[in-house]
Amino acid sequence: MLPTVKDLTDLVRLYESEGDDLYVRWSRGPEVDLADSASSRDGLTGIPLPGLSANSLRREPWWGDRSVRLWLARRLYDYEHLRDLRGPGVRPWVLRAREIARGPDNEPLVVAAEPLAWVADEVLQEARRLVDEQGSAEWGPMDRRAHR
Repeated sequence: MLPTVKDLTDLVRLYESEGDDLYVRWSRGPEVDLADSASSRDGLTGIPLPGLSANSLRREPWWGDRSVRLWLARRLYDYEHLRDLRGPGVRPWVLRAREIARGPDNEPLVVAAEPLAWVADEVLQEARRLVDEQGSAEWGPMDRRAHR
């Protein structure tokens, strides 16, 4: 049974203990993803991709020694819309994996996925609050539906 990260502090601990090769994936879970040939499809064309699409949790060097907590919150916030877009039962989970390519949205495509933890809804709420507290009028989720 996969453990659940219950708050951002838990996610920071997981990130700091596991290193930079962590990703978050929004799906129905590892049992479904890993049983389905561990491959995603391009949403526009339906073309099979050479790995699972995921979002890296790796901190970029330009982030410096700023808050790991805020970095991880922002990574969750950026893609929370995928839960609604992909339908019922979709939730985020953290995995260790190896990037082999980039998808059509420049997202990492990963293989050799090792599931580490589910991410609880409370973590998403906490991430949303933390990002909102930054007070940036220029920031928002990467949700294409907002522009239709």
